[in-house]
Amino acid sequence: MKITLIGHFCIDVFHQDDGTEVREFGGIYHAVAAMANLASDRDVLYPVFTAGANEFEEIVSALSVYKNINVNGILKVGETNFVHYYGDEASARSHNIQKPIPYLHVRNFLNVDGIYINMISGSDITIDTLDEIRLDVRPKKIPIHIDLHCLTFHVNEDGTRYHRPVSDWRRWCFMTNSVQLNEEEAAGISLEKFSDELLAKQMTPLMVEAFVITRGAKGITLFQSEHKHSIRNDYSGKTVKSPVSVIGSGDIFGAAFLFSFLKLKKYEDAAQFALKAAGMTTQYSLKEKHQYLAQLKQEL
Repeated sequence: MKITLIGHFCIDVFHQDDGTEVREFGGIYHAVAAMANLASDRDVLYPVFTAGANEFEEIVSALSVYKNINVNGILKVGETNFVHYYGDEASARSHNIQKPIPYLHVRNFLNVDGIYINMISGSDITIDTLDEIRLDVRPKKIPIHIDLHCLTFHVNEDGTRYHRPVSDWRRWCFMTNSVQLNEEEAAGISLEKFSDELLAKQMTPLMVEAFVITRGAKGITLFQSEHKHSIRNDYSGKTVKSPVSVIGSGDIFGAAFLFSFLKLKKYEDAAQFALKAAGMTTQYSLKEKHQYLAQLKQEL
């Protein structure tokens, strides 16, 4: 299989209590590394993102370790997006947010079997670029999975973030096969403050086949469109008493969801597999978590 992954790369900076900093790859990297470990060497992944000149060689070198990753979609730009953490995820501050990835570059990587889009910064691509992608791949029936994620955030001048409704969220969802939000994002994305059920019902006329709400340790909710009706299934994840790191769990879930759907052809199976994959990675540190996903290959 060939799969394109689109979204912003960033460097996560974790500020420790003793005044030191720990830097890790973040953003779209989590999805790319996760899918690379789930995929075989016969598969080809095309990460499409921008990376700052200072980090470009390092990130290309890190991804080139995987035999199934083609790095030609990585563009060198002036600066990399940095996200600073001063405790939990609520403390995150974004700096040097990059410009949207241009469609003229993205279009070179659309002859694939599936497309994963993650709005890591909220400005990863423009809505016009998404329209162009849809027009290109729709006749070929290439599935698109989109995690709207930081599209629901506004970033202040000091880098702090807060949730706010997205007036054109319907246009973002239109003609995408599957849509992903966490429960906080789902609750606040619409101006009307729709409940989960009402939001899912709004997806049906948009031709969304599957709508996933991730709920952290509580599991996920999967809504599917069936005969113009919304069918709900809730799945509980495996309880991890003391998770080591939950950073990137939503990104890992989305990557595992699309990859397993392309293999298994059923959203119910994909959702349960992705839930297992994302939950498993919380038991490991950021440096280790992606590699352990290779243990799940046999299930696909």
